[in-house]
Amino acid sequence: MVPIILIWMLIFVVALIVLLKSSDYFTSAAERIGLKLGISAFILGVTVVALGTSLPELISSIFAVSSGASEIVIGNVVGSNIANILLILGVIAIFAKKLKTDHELLEVDLPILFASTLYVLMVSFDGVITLMEGVIGILGIVVYFVFAGTYAHKSHKNEEKKVLAEKAILEREGILAQFLIILLSGFFIYLGAKYTVESIIQISTILNIAKEIIAVSAVAIGTSLPELAVGIQAARRGNAGMAFGNVLGSNIFNSFAVLGISALFGTLVVPASMLMFSIPVLIGVSLLYIFTVQDKQLTIWEGIIFLLAYVLYIGKIFGLF
Repeated sequence: MVPIILIWMLIFVVALIVLLKSSDYFTSAAERIGLKLGISAFILGVTVVALGTSLPELISSIFAVSSGASEIVIGNVVGSNIANILLILGVIAIFAKKLKTDHELLEVDLPILFASTLYVLMVSFDGVITLMEGVIGILGIVVYFVFAGTYAHKSHKNEEKKVLAEKAILEREGILAQFLIILLSGFFIYLGAKYTVESIIQISTILNIAKEIIAVSAVAIGTSLPELAVGIQAARRGNAGMAFGNVLGSNIFNSFAVLGISALFGTLVVPASMLMFSIPVLIGVSLLYIFTVQDKQLTIWEGIIFLLAYVLYIGKIFGLF
């Protein structure tokens, strides 16, 4: 007879894969419909794409609140943000040997990244994240969209080829097909999120491990896989700016929007263990990243340091070091 823990682990893996793939299809279809309706590419880029890369974190977090396991939310956000910087950028920098961008990170992205990280610390400090604190987070992501959209508008001509390609797809498949994809992918996002959260609850109960520990490790790594895939493809094409931007945008969205929107569905609990270790690590990692990319590049050696730091972080969480 198969042990029950293995069944729930299998459910976790399958549910997470369904959640990630469904989110990808949902985002692609939404982009194509937006282009068909005449919405400019840069607006789609700073809204739909930003939402899409963080959709797994968002939907699973909403389900966690609804299931009475709101501590999963802060673990998911903090763990994903740490993984995005140390694991994702570390692996991409090693893969590409050097990441370099001409994008002026100091104008918008890095200050707002620091502000979003500070937001996580401030709202978590008393152990709960309330409705009003969630509203402030939502206002924060709106501000980021405005700034990012204004900057993207200056260089939206670079996306003309993408617009033409997406319109060609629409001409072949039709807009009704894209709406059908949205409906189907939305249904599978629901299923994926539901069973991802349920499996976390069951596994944590069986192994007597805090739910936020699983969220900050296994779930965070899993939901960061889209950023890894996008980053490697961008590095392979010599577009380091996309690799930097995807991680930055995802972290900002996670901090402001995932926490903010989830708090609309109920007060979020922040376990003491998160306040004592993972959130301070997030602050340190974010500052490390900000100082490291001042020269608009990330070398292979810095990537190795990032990756080793992530291994140390995961080891500390599970008491291996």
